[in-house]
This record gives sequence, structure tokens and C-alpha cells, in this order.
Amino acid sequence: MTQQITIGTRRVGQGEPCLIVAEIGINHNGRLDLALQLIEAAMKAGCDAVKFQKRTVDEVYTAAELDRPRESPFGDTNRALKEGLEFGLAEYRQIDGYCRSRGILWFASCWDEDSVDFIEQFDPPCYKIASASLTDLDLLRHHRRTGKPLILSTGMSTAAEIRRAVEVLGPDDLVMLHCTSTYPSRPAELNLRMIETLRREYRCPIGYSGHEVGLQTTLAAVVLGACLVERHLTLDRAMWGSDQAASVEPPGMARLVRDIRVVEAALGDGRKRVYDSELPIRDKLRRK
Repeated sequence: MTQQITIGTRRVGQGEPCLIVAEIGINHNGRLDLALQLIEAAMKAGCDAVKFQKRTVDEVYTAAELDRPRESPFGDTNRALKEGLEFGLAEYRQIDGYCRSRGILWFASCWDEDSVDFIEQFDPPCYKIASASLTDLDLLRHHRRTGKPLILSTGMSTAAEIRRAVEVLGPDDLVMLHCTSTYPSRPAELNLRMIETLRREYRCPIGYSGHEVGLQTTLAAVVLGACLVERHLTLDRAMWGSDQAASVEPPGMARLVRDIRVVEAALGDGRKRVYDSELPIRDKLRRK
């Protein structure tokens, strides 16, 4: 049986309700007020947690990459964009206080060691390791040294790379997420049966991080056994930003949460039984 782990006050794994994470990521566009609105929208939709992204820009990107021309609301270089999207201590203090006051979990995917150390001061319930970081073995080890549960996304990774990452991290206090790292992802490339493949191969809970348009395929992931679901959240898919088009607006997120809970109730436990509600029908329709 796939083991369970604890994230905050929630048990995650087989037999437990799916943990639903609203990925705010960089959809706040560098605005704290927008970030707080997204947290509120996630809470109202019934999500269990929200997730941000944290980078130390000069460590994650090369100087050449940062100097590359790129138009954005923040300037005409990639550096201006990346720095404009980053929150600092003041913003994260407000995010932390707001989430705690609203009773919703928050954590982050940290793209470098300094970012892990920065977020650690807020004592998050877990860390997310982005698909892009799966082969950064030093970063994986740094995450593990925090002693926190880890969520590992497996997008754009080979089976061998995934196996090596799990060897480094170990299977304990680990959730693995099947993922396709295109924004948005085409349904034909989601390969949802990888959820079953990962569950057979690894002794840890398996979830799903989706970047597709629509909700049906995320529900299918839950049917296939995803114990944690992560979808990007936006206030408006037409907003400026690289992740907005692959995100879900608040009404859609509320429907997704509602439908996941209905699917969970409908799946049952797999043991055949005759329900009390069936007895009058049986007495009426069966001749023998």
C-alpha cells in the first residue's frame, strides 16, 4: 500500500481526501494586492493550500540570460522581468500572516538554495521542487536537510532522471507529481496513466500537476489515484503573464474542488455491498 505523509494538519495519500493546491506562482505579476486576492479566491473555492515561487535571480539565471532583451511591464530586459516578479521579505511576511489568519496552508517552490533558506524562516508545511529543478541534485539535498515533507514534480524528465532524484531524496515524506511541462498542455500529451506507473514503481503518494485548459482531465487524474492536485490559479486568463493561459479562474477552481469531492465520494472503497436504498427496488423488481 502506498504510504501516507502529513502536510500541515492534513494526511496525504491513499485513502485520504485529495489535497488541492492553487498554484499562484508568478500570476500575482509582482503585486502584493493581487497575491492576496488570489489567496482569498483559492480559499473561497475550497482549496487546501496555495503555492508561490521563489528565486534568487542572479543564482538561477546567467548574466547573459538576464541581459537578453525582453519586453514586459517591468522594463526591456529579462532581468527587469525576473526581478519585477520577485517578492521580498516584506511581501512574504504579509502573505504568511494573511494565510495564517485565513486558515489556508501556503508554501513555495524554491529554485535555489538561498531561496530555500529564505522561505524556511516562515516554517512552511512542505516544499515543492519544480520540474525544472529535478536534476539539480545539490538543491534536492538542500531541500531534504530542512526536514520538511517534499513535493516533487516530474515534468520534462526521463524515467532515469526521476529514479535518480528519488534515490537522492529517499521515498519518505515525499509526494511525486506526474506533470507535463507545457503551458498549456495538449490533452494528447498529458499521459495520465503515468500516475498508475509511478504508483507501482515508488513507495510514496502520487499526485498530479496540471497545465492543461479545462478541468475534465484533472478530474480523470483523481479517478486514476492522484492524492494531490495542483492547478495554476488566475483572476483572469487574459491577464499579462506567461502562466495565465494555462491557469484556472476562480469559478472554474470552485467547480474543480466541488467535482473532485463528488468523484472521491463516488469512487468508494471497491468492496461490493447492497445499499439500504437498493432494498425496496430489489423487492419490487426481482422475481426470484
